[in-house]
Amino acid sequence: MKKVKVYVTLRESVLDPQGSAVKGSLHTMGYNEVADVRIGKYLELQIEPSERDVNTVVREMCEKLLTNTVIEDYRYEVEEAN
Repeated sequence: MKKVKVYVTLRESVLDPQGSAVKGSLHTMGYNEVADVRIGKYLELQIEPSERDVNTVVREMCEKLLTNTVIEDYRYEVEEAN
């Protein structure tokens, strides 16, 4: 079985109002060294072995459902599940 970690972030060209709000709050709390905050998503998938290549399957899932490819980028890591 494979464990896949998927990281989804807004593209750099897309404004991140949630990230801006967190940055403002951190500054209010005295963490002025924080230059920028971008909010994203983390997904963890357990994938059973099959005839299909795991990378192909993950890319298809990300492109079709897990991300909005117009405004989001993604990357993933595949490892053996324990």
